[in-house]
Amino acid sequence: IDLLFGKGKWLTNGDLRVISIDLNKKPQEGLSVENQKVGVSVSKRYFKKAVHRNRIKRQLREVYRLNKAMFSEVFGTHSLSMIFWVSSEMPKDFKSLEQNFISLCKSKK
Repeated sequence: IDLLFGKGKWLTNGDLRVISIDLNKKPQEGLSVENQKVGVSVSKRYFKKAVHRNRIKRQLREVYRLNKAMFSEVFGTHSLSMIFWVSSEMPKDFKSLEQNFISLCKSKK
């Protein structure tokens, strides 16, 4: 995680933010990943109740699962990534969250 925050590239679109590092393009000393590693984070500052944080994290994981091929194509198959929800508002619905995710991936290209 220190490597990711130290040398990763940030990308923001709407209420989603991704930090990622592609290990194929930037090999790091002694670090190799067989598959893509993705983490999800929601701020405790904005969502005091764990129920709300967990719901958003579940939705983000599902959006990633459904669009994994597009995400891998854009960010690399051997990459480390973290997806953040950076708004104090709950996502309106799953479809809008998915649209944000897809537009985030397309903006990277």
